[in-house]
Amino acid sequence: MAENGGGRKKRERPNILITGTPGTGKTTTSTALAESTNLRHINVGDLVKEKNLHDGWDDEFDCYLINEDLVCDELEDLMEEGGNIVDHHGCDFFPERWFDHVVVLQTENSVLYDRLTKRGYTGKKLSNNIECEIFQVLLEEAKESYPEDIVVALKSDCIDDINRNVSTLTDWVRNWSSLP
Repeated sequence: MAENGGGRKKRERPNILITGTPGTGKTTTSTALAESTNLRHINVGDLVKEKNLHDGWDDEFDCYLINEDLVCDELEDLMEEGGNIVDHHGCDFFPERWFDHVVVLQTENSVLYDRLTKRGYTGKKLSNNIECEIFQVLLEEAKESYPEDIVVALKSDCIDDINRNVSTLTDWVRNWSSLP
């Protein structure tokens, strides 16, 4: 690994975090990006289920209580190696050194509402996720957790947005090795 200008070791292939409120298209975008770049797609929600990286079930929000330390331990070697797209709705517990690019997907509230209700979200789970998007909680979390110059917000309202985002990110990956 060569050093980049900031003194950090530069991986041969970049690591990208794709984050955003549930329903913004993280998995769709990550899957398509992985296909176009040959990077490894890591869906943290699936990983938590498969490897039992949780502390039980939250009945109120109908989801697993993720154990962040176990997730980070599980991913450490892969992230060090590079070439990963990490797909998760949270981002503040991952080490800053892991990511070369952080993408926050954002979706218009009425579009997001429809997507989440189709998934069966109701009550507090639905309203909390819509509020999270309205107040741009995940964009702020990303900006507070990573250098601002690697954080980008991308609109993800429709398939055209997703295709454009995948194309933009594919270009970024292809040019990454020449970036300082």
